[in-house]
Amino acid sequence: MGENTAKKNQVPHHQVFDIDVPPQGGSKCFDDDGRLKRTGTVWTASAHIITAVIGSGVLSLAWATAQLGWVAGPAVMFLFSFVTYYTSTLLSACYRSGDPVNGKRNYTYMDAVRSNLGGFKVKICGLIQYLNLFGVAIGYTIASSISMMAVKRSNCFHSSEGKDPCHLSSNPYMIAFGVIQILFSQIPDFDQLWWLSIVAAVMSFTYSTIGLGLGIAKVVETGKIRGSLTGISIGTVTQTQKIWRSFQALGDIAFAYSYSLILIEIQDTVRSPPSESKTMKKATLLSVAVTTLFYMLCGCMGYAAFGDLSPGNLLTGFGFYNPFWLIDIANAAIVIHLVGAYQVYCQPLFAFVEKTAAERFPDSEFITKDIIIPIPGCRPYKLNFFRVVWRTAFVIMTTVISMLLPFFNDVVGLLGALGFWPLTVYFPVEIKYRYQDYEEYDTDSCY
Repeated sequence: MGENTAKKNQVPHHQVFDIDVPPQGGSKCFDDDGRLKRTGTVWTASAHIITAVIGSGVLSLAWATAQLGWVAGPAVMFLFSFVTYYTSTLLSACYRSGDPVNGKRNYTYMDAVRSNLGGFKVKICGLIQYLNLFGVAIGYTIASSISMMAVKRSNCFHSSEGKDPCHLSSNPYMIAFGVIQILFSQIPDFDQLWWLSIVAAVMSFTYSTIGLGLGIAKVVETGKIRGSLTGISIGTVTQTQKIWRSFQALGDIAFAYSYSLILIEIQDTVRSPPSESKTMKKATLLSVAVTTLFYMLCGCMGYAAFGDLSPGNLLTGFGFYNPFWLIDIANAAIVIHLVGAYQVYCQPLFAFVEKTAAERFPDSEFITKDIIIPIPGCRPYKLNFFRVVWRTAFVIMTTVISMLLPFFNDVVGLLGALGFWPLTVYFPVEIKYRYQDYEEYDTDSCY
């Protein structure tokens, strides 16, 4: 008992208290840390999560199910959904250090790791997190250009009745997507993205539902359910290809569920009271349940429709003009969704660079000075020249890399799979069970 008491007194605290906290219950305009009042709710947090999770990757789940079969495919999707939900609840409990209501707020994933683990693990966490965010930005630029090209080509095929090959360059579409992102990137912070996330979430449901409906229509048309219990058979592919494709399918599913790298940043938009952890747990349960339902339906119905021939992109597998107008709607919805998803993933990276620059150069007006621009009927806009230059340069850089490396989308899937273990599983579990021997550990908070 004496050893346990000693351990309790040696619990490490790495949190840096760099903000003066005003008395509780003070201003109606400011939070307990002196920042502007947050306005997020269960619904806005759920919209952020769904926007981040139900990406265009849902269209590849039919292919992933085809590699694993009717038994392992749905089982793996359910397993990843459970792991994601469980570890997300652990991580959401670490938004405040010490006390779930009045404890010191951790604004980012790195802050939560720094407060509870510290040391070299903070650098590892930051490297993996921001590398993934950078990769996703490039991948979304490529994916959006593919969908925009699909709309153009489907109309071209329809007007020429399939006689024109309709060869297109993806570069103009990537540039157009980049210009749009330059404009949206000037939204100052995550908390003001709620409307864009809601629109993006609606778009994700739109194209997922279209893919599901086309899968059902294909099954009804053929009158049979394709596929097998063990997935694509040896003979159709070699044994080595079967093993490789199975691992690739696991990586695709892991990437499809991964959003923990921005969970704390999403939670930082939620108002309090009630405690942010309680709101986030409700949002996580709702979002993961809805996501899993759509994943199961799209993955299984796509596999039932095409069997071993399930395409890597479910919508592309239906052809460009059959029915062309429905494919156009689905691909337009993908583009709109990716506009919002790009911002949801990049805002934490934007904030990290801007915070680091402000701390390193506190006397630079270029970095720290905000110019207040009044907007009638809305909150005044704070124009910051460093933010304009840095975010514009970031979008230009990701767009140029996307144009030079159009195959990079496959690498993004690999980055997501590698990031799933440390960010979604290891760090949340390590924080939780590092303190499981302490009698005073509260499951709703982190030390």
